[in-house]
Amino acid sequence: MSCKPELARAADYFSTDHLRAGLRTRALRGASVTLIAQASIFGAGIIGSIILARLLTPADFGLVTMVLSFGMVLQSFGSTGFIEATIQREEVEHEQISTVFWIGVALSLFLTVLFMALAPAIAWFYNEPRLKPIVLAFAGSILLAGLSSQHQALLKRNMQFYRVSAYEAAATFIGLAVAIALAFWGWGHWALVARWVVSPLVISAGAWMSCGWRPGLPAIASGVRPMVRFALNTYGNYILGYFGKTMDKILLGRFQGSYLLGNYDRAYQLANALPLQLLSALTGVAISAFSRLSNNPEKYRDVYLRTLSTIAFVCMPLSAILTLAGEDLILWLLGPQWSPGGRVFSIFGSSIGVLSIYFTHAWLHLSLGTPDRWFRWGLVAFAITLVLFVIGLRFGVVGVATAYTASLYILTGPGLWYAGRPIGLSVCSTLSATWKYFISALVAGLLCWLVLYEFSATSNVFQALSVSKRIVVAISICVSFYLALILALYQGVKPIRQLNWVLREMIPGFYREK
Repeated sequence: MSCKPELARAADYFSTDHLRAGLRTRALRGASVTLIAQASIFGAGIIGSIILARLLTPADFGLVTMVLSFGMVLQSFGSTGFIEATIQREEVEHEQISTVFWIGVALSLFLTVLFMALAPAIAWFYNEPRLKPIVLAFAGSILLAGLSSQHQALLKRNMQFYRVSAYEAAATFIGLAVAIALAFWGWGHWALVARWVVSPLVISAGAWMSCGWRPGLPAIASGVRPMVRFALNTYGNYILGYFGKTMDKILLGRFQGSYLLGNYDRAYQLANALPLQLLSALTGVAISAFSRLSNNPEKYRDVYLRTLSTIAFVCMPLSAILTLAGEDLILWLLGPQWSPGGRVFSIFGSSIGVLSIYFTHAWLHLSLGTPDRWFRWGLVAFAITLVLFVIGLRFGVVGVATAYTASLYILTGPGLWYAGRPIGLSVCSTLSATWKYFISALVAGLLCWLVLYEFSATSNVFQALSVSKRIVVAISICVSFYLALILALYQGVKPIRQLNWVLREMIPGFYREK
């Protein structure tokens, strides 16, 4: 086969045969790099959010959130669907990837123009004329996000996650640095707008520099129809899921105004940022690894359930901690002007463990090549979530936050069952892998609450502590209760040993070999 020089240099991107040997180790090492990078991104994001919250007002955040509620779903078009279609496919060729690339760019350009045209309608919907220039400025980021989808897909397909992590981290750091500088110079909400435009620019530039592949001309007979269908089904489901999670902000912005929306959004972002950021980052690793196991249902189920168990072990106690210390954390991180968000933060905290479990149903659909089933499930999930939000809206931000949490508890069981049907994944098996962690976190949280808030002897001492000390005490006691209950339920250290094994595989040399 004749190869142009640029195709010869990029040939390795199209085959994944070399990944099959040592797939488990590659997946865990990829997860290791991704988690380390995302932990750094999360830390930078928290610090940046704290600084920006001190420099800007809740109304500034509310204004930008109004635009992001509609704009982010369009910006994500380039990075949702087309990337997964390339990762999941068993075999791809240069002509196919080039054609998919140009289709994605064309659609991203169309969405950019569409969003600009919708600026007056968005301003009218919120009754906020200041939104028009924000929409126009943000629109450019939609096209920027679509310029590197296939470069990112090829890097993830070949498990080159260290490259992906590098430019994603750079995008976060540079975006936050620009936003903080502009906020300090008095740019107000435009500092936040700049962040969301700079980040996709850095990601696109980083992906092009990290991936040696370059698109050729599109080919009509390249066989891309199944890939485009996969991508559109995936993106269609993303839209449903996105608005299912964003309708709360749209409703609050429309009926409660920018100030309460700003408080609600900061509480949502701080509570959900870490689990969603880490799990979203692991999606590429999970799809790459699980897709190679899709022809072996028994092994697939075993690996998935062990992964689910580890996620539950780590994330369930996080729910208890954030629920207990939510109001103190908001007061300590953002200051008293953000106190309305404290109670909302605690409500969101109670859903973190379940959210982390529910998130993995996307891994099942994408790695098994069933985005059509995922889309149908998305319709059901969207309808249920929307009804709950409308009911909760009557009770303000607390009611909407409670509705969001309730939706996750309702959807998780049926969602995992439906996603896992093609490989015979049962409800009993997922419950068996997670229920002990859920019960341990629930009981630990209740015991900690009784000790710190109900028993007068300890409550008086606890309330007299400074905010930072209360946070440390609450976390320490809750984690101690949780670990004690886990050891009792498992009658041993099996979960800790399993986590230790995962860390050994992910970070070679971190532990001394015995």
